Amino acid sequence: RRVRHEYSLTAEALLAKVQKTIPAATAKEVARWAKDSKARFRMIDGEKFFFRREPQNIFLFSKEAQQRREKAGKAPAKARWKLTDHLETIVAEAERTGKEEIQPVHHKFSHSLTVPANTPSVKAGSTVRVWLPYPQEYRQQRDVRLVSASPEPKLIAPNAVEGNPVGGGAQRTIYFEQKVTDPAKPIEFKITFEYTSFAYYPKLDDAKVQPLPADWNGACLEERLPHLAFTPEIRKQVATIVGKETNPLVKARKIFHWVSEHVPWNAEDEYCIIPSFAVKGFTARRGDCGVQNSVFVTMCRIAGVPARWQSGYETKLDNWSMHDWAEIYIAPWGWLPADASYGVQKSSDPRIADFYCGHQDSYRLIVNLDWGRELFPPKQSLRSEPADFQRGEVEVDGKNFYFDQWEYTSDVERTPLNRPE
Repeated sequence: RRVRHEYSLTAEALLAKVQKTIPAATAKEVARWAKDSKARFRMIDGEKFFFRREPQNIFLFSKEAQQRREKAGKAPAKARWKLTDHLETIVAEAERTGKEEIQPVHHKFSHSLTVPANTPSVKAGSTVRVWLPYPQEYRQQRDVRLVSASPEPKLIAPNAVEGNPVGGGAQRTIYFEQKVTDPAKPIEFKITFEYTSFAYYPKLDDAKVQPLPADWNGACLEERLPHLAFTPEIRKQVATIVGKETNPLVKARKIFHWVSEHVPWNAEDEYCIIPSFAVKGFTARRGDCGVQNSVFVTMCRIAGVPARWQSGYETKLDNWSMHDWAEIYIAPWGWLPADASYGVQKSSDPRIADFYCGHQDSYRLIVNLDWGRELFPPKQSLRSEPADFQRGEVEVDGKNFYFDQWEYTSDVERTPLNRPE
């Protein structure tokens, strides 16, 4: 059912979607663009169905389609807020002050989830259980406060606790439970919370890297199936990338550069139908943020650099959405942020170009310090998203409700606390 939902776009429907931005596009042209861009499709019951989010990938990877869209005057507007300007501000302040946590931004985040009226399987007396995302208290994320919640929540998961594996609420949630009185009315769950996010910029120096602590117990160095798979092909590629290098920070940077160059971002399947993130990203040479960073984490672990998952939202001023990234452990600094999806930035300044291998910007919401961890309280049914947790999860009378059975909205207000950007 989930695969059929993801791959539900016929060739005729794809043409209609393309024609919204390129009115003169023909079926023959769209077929060529789909082939050139390797647009995602599956054969189901002998018929070709495209990924429901196409033509997003067509416009990412087909230059001809991009040119035609631009000629039609439908190219996306260019961003007014420049990320590299923010990074330059971070680097300048860090070097001027010597501080690592800088450029704080206050966030007010609102999230709502609604089960529509007259939803099949929802009846009077049904128990609806809902888990919504909630922020971690973390090094560069502080002052978490629940502003409001409706209805009254049953439980806020504990904060994550450092360890191998991470303990506590590694995927942090706020939990609701409600009895249905009138199934003809929508059932809505709302939260608003605040937190402050800091940019994190420790001054890294290859010459100051130290070995892992003597009591390091192998944390975040092992294969973890299904998504962090040490296949022979990935092992061979890591050996080629790293060569004879022994410095873990340099090894991580080499891997970061390789993923940034060879695994570009694409609009991705729902994670629940991807058998292995790392294998998919490495084999397809494409992936979204979670897939890209899973390739990075897997390669780092193979190379002997502890690495792990982190996710939540990116909250940039021009574009914000769900996002996944990573962390690497490099002594003496400890856990360092790394975002192979943002990758190498276009800058002649290596501090900006390689910013995301060891540093983080101010615009994040950290919800998860690991993937595929138990929710608080546990779900009785299979999750809609077994690995990541960002939109929420819904269960009615012990049965999972998939993403197409409910709706969610999010909104974020950001206030830089130092100076306007």
